[in-house]
Amino acid sequence: MNIGVNYSPGLDGIIAAETKLSFLDTVQSEIVIQGYDLIKLSEDKQYLDIVYLLLHDRLPILEEKVLLEQELKNEYEIPEDIINILKLLVKETHPMDGLRTGISALAGYDSQLDDRSPVVNKARAYKLLGKVPNIVANSYRILNKQAVVLPRKSLSYSANFFYMITDRVPSAMEEKIFDQSLLLYSEHEMPNSTFTARVIASTQSDLYGCLTGAVASLKGSLHGGANEAVMYMLIEAGTVEQFEILLEKKLANKEKVMGFGHRVYMKKMDPRALIMKQALKQLCDVKGDDILYRMCEAGEAVMEKEKGLYPNLDYYAAPVYYMMGLPIEIYTPIFFSARTVGLCAHVIEQHANNRLFRPRVNYTGERHNRNSLSN
Repeated sequence: MNIGVNYSPGLDGIIAAETKLSFLDTVQSEIVIQGYDLIKLSEDKQYLDIVYLLLHDRLPILEEKVLLEQELKNEYEIPEDIINILKLLVKETHPMDGLRTGISALAGYDSQLDDRSPVVNKARAYKLLGKVPNIVANSYRILNKQAVVLPRKSLSYSANFFYMITDRVPSAMEEKIFDQSLLLYSEHEMPNSTFTARVIASTQSDLYGCLTGAVASLKGSLHGGANEAVMYMLIEAGTVEQFEILLEKKLANKEKVMGFGHRVYMKKMDPRALIMKQALKQLCDVKGDDILYRMCEAGEAVMEKEKGLYPNLDYYAAPVYYMMGLPIEIYTPIFFSARTVGLCAHVIEQHANNRLFRPRVNYTGERHNRNSLSN
């Protein structure tokens, strides 16, 4: 039954919200973050610069950035009870589910939970930015029967995150590349997880509930889970030749190849992927092993030739993380941790100028005669 409006499957091309946070300009090939090109920002800015930009509407001066990092460090610790909750999860639990549980449990420790004001929400965002990396790293470690690693405040924000995951301090190159990956994942307009968070926020739900829903959305293989799938494909193939054969086989079977294609970047490479491709080359050169780089380039050529598809960020972020020794199961939780600032900024914006999301449907079922109900 048509109710008089156009139907767009998957809400393709539908404007669902107004925002000053970010915009994907496909004409200029720019990812605009508060007026800045994200790719240019990635050349000389760090993740915390983007955190400040998204939460304060401008880039920080050095003193403000130092203060921001200190405020986040003050929020690193998570309640012991949350660690105990994570220890109760069955070992088969995916780290994204551990993350979802941990974020949800944090709500109980917020004495101002019903306050939706921008000031309180921003302070809440700082708490989440401080604690989410801890939950990401230690939920994974607990599920894999590894010792909990406490945060080290002597390290930078990104270096500490890396350290809690791996139990080792990253090299200067690893720290820079890991921080750059967080920056690239930080915000990306209105993907499914951000839309999910804003829909939940529109009901006046709290920030923890909004992010819990966003975790569930990001877990899906068509969204954040693609980075894990890419790495498993690369490992399965093992060589350039076998990777080409694997991709050709998947295409012949009409299987979706993860890491390629994007609902926005349909005719060109995701610009964020190019930055991670360069990072992968750096890591391969330092380690003296370029097999993953050559495999990825070969995969690019196959997919462009056969399907006209180009890599998205997940395609190159996956081997970059692998080369730095990060466990595959934690790639999507890392993505979420980086995106936490973008999600928080969107929820704050939604709460500040709210309208409940309530779309309609195009009914395709039957319509029975009401008179027949009396027979």
